[in-house]
Amino acid sequence: MCEEFHIKLRDEEWPLDYIDHDRQIVRAIVFDSENHFDLTFYFVRAFRDDDFGKAAIIETSGGGVEPGENFPDALRRELREELGAEVEIICKLGVVEDYYNLIHRHNVNHYYLCQAISFGETNLTEDEKNEFHLSALKLDYQEAVREYERRADTKLGRLIAKRELPVLQYAKKVIDGGACSDSERLR
Repeated sequence: MCEEFHIKLRDEEWPLDYIDHDRQIVRAIVFDSENHFDLTFYFVRAFRDDDFGKAAIIETSGGGVEPGENFPDALRRELREELGAEVEIICKLGVVEDYYNLIHRHNVNHYYLCQAISFGETNLTEDEKNEFHLSALKLDYQEAVREYERRADTKLGRLIAKRELPVLQYAKKVIDGGACSDSERLR
């Protein structure tokens, strides 16, 4: 069901000089459906042209945990900001640790499976709107897999696909096998 995984990845795209900070991040595989055969997944798309290079990427919605914030509250905040989504957190899927050597950062990504309840207005930051041109992306499972594979044509795209494709695949297995038991649900 929702047995949590822990994956540790290395950044093989940029050389490792040093790591000087850790970042706690919450991310979600967000879905909705009328039935298990008609699943829709929600992601964010960004167009970047920065130190990481020029790239169009797909990524799960989420972001940094603010001081004093617990993970479920941070996740709900991020999903409202980026997708305009209110969600039910089904279960924690697990943790993926990865590195962005270029900016000397160790990421600890906490992934959750969430079912969309409703959608409203997003509340993107100025950087998300103007620098990253962040937008919501609605795809079925196969479209999402193809989009991650297609966007792995850049260094940043490869880092993200390596981190997120296994999570998406695991989330699909959890959904297909049924949701977590009520005792595992987070309120």
